[in-house]
Amino acid sequence: MAGDIVPIELGLTEGNLFTLWAPRWREGDDEWEAFLGLEDDLYALPSVAALVAFVRTDDDNDLVDHPAWETIKQVQAAELAPDDKHSYDLIGVPELAAEDPKPEVLAELEDALEIVRIIGEVCELTPVTKFFNGNPILGAVTVGTTNFAGREGIDLWVRIGRLIAKHWDDVIDALDEVITTPKVDAEALAAAEVELAAAASAEDEDEPEFDSVDPLYENGDDEDDDSADENEVDEDDFWAGVGIDPIRIYTDGGEFLTLRCYLGDDPVFLGKKGQIFGFGSERALTRFLADNDDHDLAGLSTFNDVQAAAETNDLEYEVLPENVYAMQGIGEDILDGPRRIDEHQLDLAVELLTDAADYAGIDTVNEALATTTPLGWFVDYAVHPDPKRLAPSGPFDNEAEVWRALVHDFEDRLTRRG
Repeated sequence: MAGDIVPIELGLTEGNLFTLWAPRWREGDDEWEAFLGLEDDLYALPSVAALVAFVRTDDDNDLVDHPAWETIKQVQAAELAPDDKHSYDLIGVPELAAEDPKPEVLAELEDALEIVRIIGEVCELTPVTKFFNGNPILGAVTVGTTNFAGREGIDLWVRIGRLIAKHWDDVIDALDEVITTPKVDAEALAAAEVELAAAASAEDEDEPEFDSVDPLYENGDDEDDDSADENEVDEDDFWAGVGIDPIRIYTDGGEFLTLRCYLGDDPVFLGKKGQIFGFGSERALTRFLADNDDHDLAGLSTFNDVQAAAETNDLEYEVLPENVYAMQGIGEDILDGPRRIDEHQLDLAVELLTDAADYAGIDTVNEALATTTPLGWFVDYAVHPDPKRLAPSGPFDNEAEVWRALVHDFEDRLTRRG
């Protein structure tokens, strides 16, 4: 989850409350993890609308220095509604632990215990950290149903249930004490409520507005067309027409902009002999495309169109979300297990590593990520979670080491050219 801010829902004594969680991120050599709050207070709001309004109007909290804070302030209100994976019924944990240890029960219990443990560490809540540090048998929940098979397994499950029943009230009390509900701007709250209602209505209709008109056949003389929208469509048409995608890559070495296409199923990057050329700015990439044809994209029949646009400085690079690859921090996240990792970020990173290896004609990535290897099993479980499957068990030092080696090899073949 490196680099993200995630909306979460916490079921506590006062009801369901909404806040933001920033999983571990890096600033230089330092690692941080935080929740929406200020100093000793963890801010939680009574509704998604209140959370949206607060985020849009407040700049005095512990997340303002997070690299994604400005992005979070500008997202649509519906994007701050927690998904099912990040909704935690903390009050119901004892009842959950009293059920049979089915896969779905274990998955839900593991998620709830994990978020409470993190809150305890970040907010320095002694009753919470004492509960987890003093009861290592809670870790058995993370391994799936294997630990709870047979008489000994059932006995272990009963012990965990009794342990939670005995101490969970103290855990909840500690969480309740650190929760603060901040004031929310009334106008911002009303605007967020209207926006959420509109989003819900549009979802109920289940017919996206953009499906009703095909922009390729829309009347070009329509006076209501927005010129900015037209420019975006033209740019999308250009890259789609030439069959090449701009991609953006973030590594510990910085930010890179480059190009990639597929010939059949074979990826081809802007590069040569397996080396990928990366650029620090759009201007540098455009200048390179205008002046150079000594690279593997030059053989495409459409590259002349790209070069002509570059020569007249008419190229723009609208990078689609599925072509943005953030490689930082994944190795560290792997150490925390498959349920802590951002599966979307990991899935994209695997795609980039695989494409780059195929482009270079090497098999190391496919071999390391085969589902028969520890890392491959880890990645497959993280990207395609299924409570009915046996979860990989830690420690994950070996998986993290192999992953870092793959990324290091990739970075060696990513050459900055401008």
